[in-house]
Amino acid sequence: MRPTSTLLRTCAGLALVATLAGCGTGHYLSYPPQVRGHQVEPETVAQLVPGTSTQADVLAVLGSPTMKATFDDNTWMYISEVTRPRIAATQNVLEQQVVAITFDAKGTVRAVETKGDADSRPVSIVDRTTPSPGTDVGFLQQLFGNIGRFGPGLGGNSSSSNY
Repeated sequence: MRPTSTLLRTCAGLALVATLAGCGTGHYLSYPPQVRGHQVEPETVAQLVPGTSTQADVLAVLGSPTMKATFDDNTWMYISEVTRPRIAATQNVLEQQVVAITFDAKGTVRAVETKGDADSRPVSIVDRTTPSPGTDVGFLQQLFGNIGRFGPGLGGNSSSSNY
């Protein structure tokens, strides 16, 4: 055998091994799931009794809420999701959960609701912008816009120069 053909076969074998190594079962599947937010276990939620538990009890059992409702400070939400990384893409959401706790005016728990993936609704993104008045600059505004904006001594010659 010639040394050139041996080198060529060795390089071809290495290239084949490298190619087959990239065809695995998907290394990204071995990444562990990541918990984001405040994941609440069902056993913990069961400790809260509507009509008897208070805001202080909720803070002691669950901690601070992820957020409060936009228009109602008497609704606390604990939001979590379990994700897994995907190569060259956004996170793959495996599970979502929202625990909403509503209080009455006295701070007593009125209702505890747990919402999951089945309760979610798709949101369509609108791809347009709202025009705001005053952002269009005309030719004359561009031409004369800087007149009077700068006072003496701001980047110009000063009368107290020493030459």
